[in-house]
Amino acid sequence: MPPPPTTSNGNAAAPPPATIPLSNALMTKLKPAKIFKGAVESTPPSTPVARPHQGPRHITAITFDDRGDQVLTAAEDETFRLYSCKTGKHLKTLYSKKYGVDLPRFTHRHTTVVHASTKEDDTIRYHSLHDNKYLQYFKGHSGRVVSLEVSPIDDGFMSGSVDKTVRLWDLRAPTCRGLLNLPASPIVAYDSSGLVFAVGVNHYSRILLYDQANYDKDPFLTITLEDPTLALVSYPPRPIYMTSLSFSSNAKYILVGCSGDAHYILDAFEGHLLAKLEGHVGLERRRIDAPQTIDPSKGNSGEEVSWTPDSKYVVSGSLNGKIIIWDVQNLPVRSGVVDLKAHPTRLQPLTTLDGHPGPSRCVRFNPRLAMIVSAGAELAFWLPDQSADNEEIAKELLRKK
Repeated sequence: MPPPPTTSNGNAAAPPPATIPLSNALMTKLKPAKIFKGAVESTPPSTPVARPHQGPRHITAITFDDRGDQVLTAAEDETFRLYSCKTGKHLKTLYSKKYGVDLPRFTHRHTTVVHASTKEDDTIRYHSLHDNKYLQYFKGHSGRVVSLEVSPIDDGFMSGSVDKTVRLWDLRAPTCRGLLNLPASPIVAYDSSGLVFAVGVNHYSRILLYDQANYDKDPFLTITLEDPTLALVSYPPRPIYMTSLSFSSNAKYILVGCSGDAHYILDAFEGHLLAKLEGHVGLERRRIDAPQTIDPSKGNSGEEVSWTPDSKYVVSGSLNGKIIIWDVQNLPVRSGVVDLKAHPTRLQPLTTLDGHPGPSRCVRFNPRLAMIVSAGAELAFWLPDQSADNEEIAKELLRKK
């Protein structure tokens, strides 16, 4: 990873405000402005290695507050770490040694999060970062929670578990207010209005869209994710393993994150497969030298791909540590009956940034600032490098003199 740019006083450069529109020129100038080498504790020498090729501990998830002022990480060392996006400083470290921590999600208050557990039980916990105490426990799942999302409009949230259920919750009540039974482990996502949510079901390659107000009814749209180009690589084609879903800001598209070497963009209104995002190495394996399994699996995938706030770009991590950026402003338009044999547009990266020495496992774009946060065995803040622009301005001033 190249050295981070700094200001004249030696501090990390501040992120540009959200009023700066994102462009190809800006996205290709992103550089690491701050790198936190100690963002996750190393494995103690006395700790037995659970499996070969495990390598160092990783940050497993990151979440921004609504204002984009703070970012919180969860890691395999069973810690939360809170950072300021504007000053680039580490604010505090909190421990969850008893229950473990995964999938933290800020509520609409910048001092509270909900998170999944990795030990003891499969309870979802509502946690205050201000005084480091639990405010509520949400019991019900009988298997590990693998997907957790907060409603964009209210205090609702939902969770998907390996117990093959989706549960709908409200922060104000400890019992779930809705339950969906699925044929396999589900992943979940809200659209930007909070009125629609999607449930991805692996092994069946289906994405189900529900009306939030009528979740107990059948889904109003069932999308089949089938990529005919996979048959060009092997036959029978290797199945797709979905690990995340996210709607674009205008709710027209669904970004499907997968553990393999491709992510997908679907039309959210009719279910057409529009684009296949290529150029990264999937996070199905933990290390680049680990062998690939016969059947696809989640691996470390799930937090590595996301939209920019304007949905013009998609950013992703990679097993080789790179940060990949795709320009998705010119997606094809399809309508009518869905043709599962129609090939998607295959998009190559706009740019590939030199990233982490190990897997870039988590990549998120700040919701308010021109800033990427990425994480693996370390944490990095990426900002546009303005030094080239400043040099051009200086040259122009000298020419005018």
